[in-house]
Amino acid sequence: MRDTTARGLETTMREYFDACTQADADRIASYWTEDGVHYFPAGAPQGTFYGARNIAAGWVSAVQRFGSSWTVDRIIVDATRLEAVMEWTHFKPKLGIYLRGDEWYVFSREGLIKEIRAYYACPAALDPVRTHELGDFDYQGLGYAMAPVGAKR
Repeated sequence: MRDTTARGLETTMREYFDACTQADADRIASYWTEDGVHYFPAGAPQGTFYGARNIAAGWVSAVQRFGSSWTVDRIIVDATRLEAVMEWTHFKPKLGIYLRGDEWYVFSREGLIKEIRAYYACPAALDPVRTHELGDFDYQGLGYAMAPVGAKR
């Protein structure tokens, strides 16, 4: 069991990012529940990552293909809810680009990551899209608004 205090959850997030940059598949997977899910914006080329081992393989591939490395720019943790948000930068030196974004983390009672929802500072897809949301994420089923709410004027 990992430390589920605010400090402990932040440490987990920082260590996880270090493991990703080091392309250490075993370490990456060790921060996740076995059935964890990493969501990305709809249209992102890698699609959704399902399962600790697939998540690890996805980040190892990014390091190999793009020279990827990540920085943790800001973190806010709500330990009572076992949730946190991180602002990050993803550098891809082989492509000469970088990407900024935020991720919403949901942790298990054991302090492992069970879900990450990644939000990019720009659209992930090159094709024009009408909605900008996570691919495969059940917005309607989880009670998110699916239409504008009328404002009192």
